Amino acid sequence: MSGPNPYAERLAAIPVERREVDVLGGTTAYWVYGDPHAETTLVLVHGFRGDHHGLEPVVAHLDGVRVVSPDLPGFGETPPLPGTVHTIDAYARWLTAFAAATAPGAPVLGHSFGSIVVAAAVAGGLETPRVILVNPIGAPALEGPRGILTRLAVLYYRAGAALPRRVGEALLRNRLIVRVMSASMAKTRDRGLRAFVHDQHDTYFSRFADRDVLLQAFVASVSNDVRQFAPRIAQPTLLIAAQLDDITPIEAERRLQTLFPDAELVEIPAVGHLIHYETPQPAAEAIRRSLAPSGDGRR
Repeated sequence: MSGPNPYAERLAAIPVERREVDVLGGTTAYWVYGDPHAETTLVLVHGFRGDHHGLEPVVAHLDGVRVVSPDLPGFGETPPLPGTVHTIDAYARWLTAFAAATAPGAPVLGHSFGSIVVAAAVAGGLETPRVILVNPIGAPALEGPRGILTRLAVLYYRAGAALPRRVGEALLRNRLIVRVMSASMAKTRDRGLRAFVHDQHDTYFSRFADRDVLLQAFVASVSNDVRQFAPRIAQPTLLIAAQLDDITPIEAERRLQTLFPDAELVEIPAVGHLIHYETPQPAAEAIRRSLAPSGDGRR
């Protein structure tokens, strides 16, 4: 059963334009939401296997903010970077170049895998006044409460890459496996909202370019986490964490906060790794507060 989008009415009121830009020898598709004359622009980076649609519920609640939201290379409508292994370093270089081309000097937000990409890029020199990480990957995936499941996922993605291409692609796009992934992350008991979450994953979770880039991105996601970059991020940083996150437990997020020179932690109760789908309004409220001009004129 597919569920109606509970955020559709808010999204319909926001102007949106699809654009393309050349980045690192390839074409990046991105979407610009909101008033082009808004005082604040925010760059968004989505999570693993998703595309820009995943963060639209948050966009729906970011009144007065202009949002620039790309599809990561190899996902959605952005093809893989030519001649490149898609490591965290590669994604960080891509984000740095993309931000410079489309929204220089804007704050940046990353969700889940996107939190690692953003952290790596900012630690490597991406110029931004502020960093926002939603459901940040604050601990090694292989050591978390679902470490065994992560190891099974490693085998799943490696099998998908090793099997004959047609069989491997079918395995990686298998709707039953996607549904199991979706059900394991959803925490809401609202049947309509769960149906919407599952529909989103059914629709967008298999829009990767090919199995090679999918495996590369997966390896990048489980081989890195935000901790290794946090001490080198001097900018004010907002961490928006879920108290029921199975991928990074809230205790690990609290420890992650202490690794940044200047970080605030906002905890959202009764939600797991899908803050962007299940609790976008409180997340957006924290984001807007973070983006509001401070007493010294910074944004």
